[in-house]
Amino acid sequence: MRSRYTAYALLDEAYLLATWHRTTRPQSLRLAQDIPPPRWLGRKVLDYQLQDESHATVEFVARQKIAGRAYRLHEVSRFVLTEGRRYYLDGDIAAGQR
Repeated sequence: MRSRYTAYALLDEAYLLATWHRTTRPQSLRLAQDIPPPRWLGRKVLDYQLQDESHATVEFVARQKIAGRAYRLHEVSRFVLTEGRRYYLDGDIAAGQR
């Protein structure tokens, strides 16, 4: 979770795609197309739960500023353990979030 947040802050699309599970991974994220790019201000993990030996969820809130306006991203992300590595599967964004 921390490494993916950092990758978003650094616009490291290659890392994000490499840590995204192949079954749900998009072709690209086009992070560099956001003008101006968001300035990430921090993230807080609210909950972490193991569903079984290979599945987990992480609930978090990440704060960002875009063109001087503050936003909060509240998501419950799903991860899967495959070949010894955790991969992001998908997530549910709280209603009203960007």
